[in-house]
Amino acid sequence: MGKTTMLTQPVRVFTDTPAIREQVPLLIGLMGPSGAGKSFSALRLATGIQKVTGGEIFAIDTESRRLLHYADQFRFRHIQFDAPFGSLDYLAAMRHCIEQGARVVIVDSMTHEHSGPGGYLQTQDAEVDRMAGNDAAKRERVRMAAWIKPAALRSQMITGLLQLNANFIFCFRAKEKTKPVRGGGVVEMGYMPVAGDELLYEMTVNCLLPPKSNGVPQWRSDMVGEKLMMKLPEQFKGIFSENKSLDEKIGESLALWAKGTAAQSSDAVGAVESVAPAPLDPPSAPAGATDDLYEQISENLLSAAREGMMALEDEWKSLHKEHRKMFKDHLATLKRVAQKIDQERVIPDEPL
Repeated sequence: MGKTTMLTQPVRVFTDTPAIREQVPLLIGLMGPSGAGKSFSALRLATGIQKVTGGEIFAIDTESRRLLHYADQFRFRHIQFDAPFGSLDYLAAMRHCIEQGARVVIVDSMTHEHSGPGGYLQTQDAEVDRMAGNDAAKRERVRMAAWIKPAALRSQMITGLLQLNANFIFCFRAKEKTKPVRGGGVVEMGYMPVAGDELLYEMTVNCLLPPKSNGVPQWRSDMVGEKLMMKLPEQFKGIFSENKSLDEKIGESLALWAKGTAAQSSDAVGAVESVAPAPLDPPSAPAGATDDLYEQISENLLSAAREGMMALEDEWKSLHKEHRKMFKDHLATLKRVAQKIDQERVIPDEPL
């Protein structure tokens, strides 16, 4: 009989150490309609953060120099950022700030990256023009495939942003929205930021500033969308006080936490309610789909695809069967977008 040879693998050795929280950057989202106090609040928070980090405050202004209204009250470097508002244009502006010594960067507003000239939506429009020209039938066929390029550009922007060594405050315009649900009805979502979900989910904390709130964030809502967009992790609940405007002290406390130092707590805020929406009624076949309904379902599917395959599958399963038929021909393209996002999240192993 031949001798049996057993293959052996070297035993790996692991090392454990006490977990120590190290310095991390802050990504703060301020969401709200016009007049909610986003710009002023951003400058107050940035001033508080600067007390801990040092360095310069830079403000990237897409709002017709609106931030200069506060130049007498705050000290900061101003960058006028005009169209085009492409994802990589934003990344270039943010990199410029870091190269010039910024430790805190305000982007007011980030919404132009989504809906402004040259932004995410217009990039998709340009792709449809390139792929189909004036052929109406072909334009409809390629509409989903045309999202691949803007999705890739946005993903590149986010990857680049996360590599920058600074603290960021992003202002997002918000508007009231609804969402189609099973049975053909709609659910009120509340004030939702006009921006890509992929970026919003990267935020350390997301503050919703309602209309005329004077910078006082809202942490409770009966609206499904508002609950979903608010983000107040457990470690920050002692920093934000109920019915208190965002100010320099809050910014300082956030920066101390990010530095790895125990932040000074203000009054504790109550626990944020669960973001899980209420169960929906059993479906009934819709009589038809209006243009608004079609666009809303399309937006929801694309937002899910930009989060990856798992999110896309969940969104697809939530659709009524008649709505699935409407988008059956686009499903393959949606999957390609989702798979690309999942692949870019994988960090390849270093070569041996």
